Amino acid sequence: MSNSLILLLLMITTLSFFTNHNHALTLPSDITALKAIKASIEPKTIPQWSCLGSWNFTFDPCSLPHRTHFICGITCNSDLTRITSIVLDPVGYSGTLSPLISSLTQLTHINLAENSFYGPIPSSISTLINLENLVLSFNSFSGNLPLSLNSLKSLKVLDVSHNTLTGNLPNSFNSLFHLRSMDLSFNKFTGSLPKLPPNLADLAIKANSLSGFLSESSFQGLNQLEVVELSANNFAGTLKNWFFQLPSLQQINLSNNSFTGIEVPKSTSNLIAIDLGFNRIEGYLPVNFQTFPYLSSLSLRYNKFRGPIPYGNTLSLRRLFLDGNFLNGKVPSRFFSNGSSSSPISGRFGDNCLESCPVSSELCLPSQKSASVCKQAYGSKKPRV
Repeated sequence: MSNSLILLLLMITTLSFFTNHNHALTLPSDITALKAIKASIEPKTIPQWSCLGSWNFTFDPCSLPHRTHFICGITCNSDLTRITSIVLDPVGYSGTLSPLISSLTQLTHINLAENSFYGPIPSSISTLINLENLVLSFNSFSGNLPLSLNSLKSLKVLDVSHNTLTGNLPNSFNSLFHLRSMDLSFNKFTGSLPKLPPNLADLAIKANSLSGFLSESSFQGLNQLEVVELSANNFAGTLKNWFFQLPSLQQINLSNNSFTGIEVPKSTSNLIAIDLGFNRIEGYLPVNFQTFPYLSSLSLRYNKFRGPIPYGNTLSLRRLFLDGNFLNGKVPSRFFSNGSSSSPISGRFGDNCLESCPVSSELCLPSQKSASVCKQAYGSKKPRV
């Protein structure tokens, strides 16, 4: 090998070493923040093969290529000077979230899902004005949602589901104009539903302890709302007709609450699926559900409905759950295929007071209530057929 070639190789090696070890590309304050984030995690919960296990600060985080160091967990901007996302692998990291994360002012994405982070969500996170996605689901975060979250004007996705967060929901949510998806399910939030962000498309606050009536003011102006999941809370009162007239609504799940009444208008809405099961709704089945042109799935199971089933001509229905009420009369024949035990729809009509529900059909399971129970439910009056 010639001396000139050897000299060239030495120069390349020296330049490579200098670039990787001495010339930091990443902003020093970003490196300090990354160090604090890793230091707040219990070392025994950081596997060597994990993303955090590869964070070796003898190397610059944004330098390329990432063969053995910073192989995952962060993304840098195009000029390799700032951290723009932190997305950790779900390996069970246990620790708190360092408040110094607020130094990463160019962050657009944070995803720490499916780990064991605990303690409060640091209020300093509200200074990340470029943040678009905040996903902290399936951890053990506790305490209240920081009131200062309303400063995250760029936020599009907020998912803090499956934690142990408590307290009332912030009244300042409605200032998050860009928020499209919000999931606060499986926490311990209490109180009523506040005014919601105006451009929400997906809302999920399942399995908390929210209570009170659903107020029209909470949903005012939500013309893009498509999915509402508020099951397993303590909402009560009458579900008013304005709710079914939200213009973009497609799916509703309000099951396992304490609603006692329902007002259903005639509608040309886009609703496809409605679940109001396991409430305390009384009266006759809402006839106007027949006017919903795209309604494919309807569950009104385990309420206190009585009277006949009025949905025999609702051709769009493919799933119908009416079990656990006090319905009487005969099941519309169109729900059964001639000469077959199969049905053109799936669902349940059992545990009612219905006549001649074919025992050969799964629709009629479980068996109907006893005659004495049905007689007591309708009193001395002859059941309306």
